[in-house]
Amino acid sequence: ALPPTTAVLTGCTDGMKAVKEEIFGAVAAVLVFDTEEEALERANNTDFGLAAGVFTKDVTRAHRVVNKLEAGTTYINTFNLAPAELPFGGYKMSGIGRENGLAAIEHYTQYKTVYVEMNDVDCGPLYQEE
Repeated sequence: ALPPTTAVLTGCTDGMKAVKEEIFGAVAAVLVFDTEEEALERANNTDFGLAAGVFTKDVTRAHRVVNKLEAGTTYINTFNLAPAELPFGGYKMSGIGRENGLAAIEHYTQYKTVYVEMNDVDCGPLYQEE
């Protein structure tokens, strides 16, 4: 069941602002489609790509579809989960980089490599004692 504050928008068209732009809130825009290919083309026809979801009993189809969706996070038969251990971020104009998980740690990590020789120095052909 949906929370009481959820807005379900029916009768939507591709050109509506609620369909084309990211809405941060409990809003679902419902659009009718005829084929899987049409749904994918229309879903990817946006400047944004934070998240996308597929609801179906056919899990094979769901995986095929989410693989083609241009979104940073995709959901199958659920939506709006963001566990701290998984990277979260978007495609296109929906942000740069990833929050959460190892991807975020990598983003904020600067590596430095230090070699220390504690025995006789071997500089190869650059230096030879005579």
